[in-house]
Amino acid sequence: MLTSNLVVGAAVTQFNGGDIVFQLVMFLILLALLKKFAWGPLMGIMKQREEHISGEITAAENSNLEAKKLLEEQRALLKEARTDAQNLMENARKQGDIQREEIVVAARAEAERIKEAAKLEIDTQKEKAVAAIREQVASLSVMIASKVIEKELSAADQDQLINEYIQEAGEQR
Repeated sequence: MLTSNLVVGAAVTQFNGGDIVFQLVMFLILLALLKKFAWGPLMGIMKQREEHISGEITAAENSNLEAKKLLEEQRALLKEARTDAQNLMENARKQGDIQREEIVVAARAEAERIKEAAKLEIDTQKEKAVAAIREQVASLSVMIASKVIEKELSAADQDQLINEYIQEAGEQR
């Protein structure tokens, strides 16, 4: 048995140079074909993918910069709008103060005019009342004088006569 194993083992251990060269040539041809048909397109796809990703990163950075720029513009516009609103409110407040002062001045002038008109009316009515009293006093004086002339009276009679005429004048009024 031992001899049969050696024969089999000797056949396995035989070195065949032609097979090795053939396998080496086939391996090199396979490498050349893989390089031409697999690695070339695969590397092209990888290069395209790399360029696409690089473009996307650049676009994202540009978008980020644009967003920051727009944010700053919006903040500036918001600040300007707030300033404008404050200015408008301040102007409205000042205009309101001016109008209030104008109304107060106009009201004071109107009150002064009404006051002066009332004073003139009071003076006019007072003068009319004084004139009416003078007329009544004059007519009473004339009546008293005519009655006194008609009668010569004593002091008590004169007092009684004056009181009667004063009462008559009050009733005529």
